[in-house]
Amino acid sequence: MHDIGDEHDHDGALEEEEDHPLWKLDTITLTSVGIDVGTATSQILFSRLVLRRLGRELSSRFVVTDRETLYLSPIRFTPYTANRERIDDEALGRLVDEAYDAAGLTPDDVNTGAIILTGEAIRRDNARAIADLFADQRGAFVCATAGHNFEALLAAHGSGAVAFSAEQNCRVLNIDIGGGTTKLALAEGGRVLGTGAFHVGGRLLATGGDGAITVLEPGGKTLASHVGLDWNAGDRANAGDIERLADHMAQVVLTLAGGRESGSELKPLWLTPPLDGGRDCDAVVFSGGVGEYVYGNEGESYGDLGAPLGRALRRRIDDGELRGSLVSARECIRATVMGAAQHTVQVSGNTIYRSGDGLLPRKNLQVLRPPVDLDGDIDSDDMARTIRGHFQTFDLEEGDAEVALVFAWEGPPAAIRIGAFCRGLLEGLPRTVAREQPIYLVFDHDMAGLVGTILKQDFGLAGDVLALDGITLRDFDFIDLGRVLEPSGTVPVTIKSLVFRF
Repeated sequence: MHDIGDEHDHDGALEEEEDHPLWKLDTITLTSVGIDVGTATSQILFSRLVLRRLGRELSSRFVVTDRETLYLSPIRFTPYTANRERIDDEALGRLVDEAYDAAGLTPDDVNTGAIILTGEAIRRDNARAIADLFADQRGAFVCATAGHNFEALLAAHGSGAVAFSAEQNCRVLNIDIGGGTTKLALAEGGRVLGTGAFHVGGRLLATGGDGAITVLEPGGKTLASHVGLDWNAGDRANAGDIERLADHMAQVVLTLAGGRESGSELKPLWLTPPLDGGRDCDAVVFSGGVGEYVYGNEGESYGDLGAPLGRALRRRIDDGELRGSLVSARECIRATVMGAAQHTVQVSGNTIYRSGDGLLPRKNLQVLRPPVDLDGDIDSDDMARTIRGHFQTFDLEEGDAEVALVFAWEGPPAAIRIGAFCRGLLEGLPRTVAREQPIYLVFDHDMAGLVGTILKQDFGLAGDVLALDGITLRDFDFIDLGRVLEPSGTVPVTIKSLVFRF
């Protein structure tokens, strides 16, 4: 609504509108907090979100129509313990509490939010515990630990690369360089085609004022060895060697991101399978902390590799080494979503299937919407591969975590088509089936009852099944499922979506 160019005035009219009973029925106002804990930096964002029900579209779904930033914290270095093996949870907690005080809010004021741990912060042995601690003690959160592929997705949306690919109908490569890793996402037509990550970042090495190395991550030591520098923590690094290392790292970024042939010494840097298609992009967007230096938005150095790496990248780009044209990012260091979340409530259709009473209620089920084509003939093998691949995209181990799988059913509900769908589903969830874990399914249309019955009766599925229909969901959503509403037999579904600024 606020993207419309017409001038409008909120004063007076908005207050009258908010007092109207119908406005109250169709509008929700929420306070959201986001905490982004990365390798190098952490930041906190508080937002006020206004959601309206799309009544004119005969939909019960609420969507965000207005978004106001209440408080944006300064960017702070992520605190670690002395040996850097653990995130200092007490110090991080103090940073968050200070942000609450500065915003004039308490955890009781917060309706929703997210804490995202990214980059090298994920590998710290207390990362998951920190996410759970914050969820329990500092407000109602969607808790997500972003693995490399997931973070690449978040950054591509937050930087505006995905939106640009839709606006210009072109193929865009987003290169997000943080403190410990570089994440890649290839987008076309508003959709991310693939992601990847490798071990190059701006804070793999840092020095003190006297030039002594104070931070040296394993990846930094490896990259330094490529240029003949055998460094250890405490050694002194002169400016010339730092520049030489940064230039080598810039070459590595452009080589791996561009899909060029690389020597054997670079292959171990990949943290995911290499990204295909980078060489065929039309445009490139840089994000992350190093992106600020690429675009010249930041000039101050913080004693790490961020500034020299950004300058080296820009020199090589200006010399024509970049595949595709350089496009400005809408956000750089703040590209990764910081937890602004939207709540929207829907109610399931009345053809749900539930094999056991213990399936409800459920909180914080992550939504996966595999891009399965259910329009014509259903290929069970292809469907199974697509489901397994979608788990990998979100850095999830199939069978380890409960998720809600969402499908858009098209075409007639013929028995042969439903049978092929069920076969592909079970083949795509081998560990879930073997462990007899519950399967949660959501359909756009009225298919839940049929599919659930066939899975249990015809395929003899041992585990429980909960199938809902009439719900619109997407990747990046998390859902809470309430108890069955009688006498309608429907289920209330609270949807908490990661919201990107653009």
